[in-house]
Amino acid sequence: MMKKSYAKNGKTCKVTFYTNKEIKAETVHLVGDFNDWDEKATPMSPLKDGRFTVQLTLEPGREYQFRYLVNGTEWHNDWDADKYAPNPYNGDNSVVIV
Repeated sequence: MMKKSYAKNGKTCKVTFYTNKEIKAETVHLVGDFNDWDEKATPMSPLKDGRFTVQLTLEPGREYQFRYLVNGTEWHNDWDADKYAPNPYNGDNSVVIV
């Protein structure tokens, strides 16, 4: 799940990413185009309800591919992504359109 909040000047958008409650995790990292697919660059914080969250400021007018890396070994997509795009590993990436 994602929530978007655009700046009044339209030059940035804060996107808050949330994992799904059903994903059981000890650690989650948000990995995607916005951090050069660095598996350690964007750790997510746990919430009391079992989800994880992180907020990024992104440039509008772009699409960003991403996935969640759970416990350092499991890749998950965002179930509520704006769309999906094929990746070179026989799967799909989640896409957020800003």
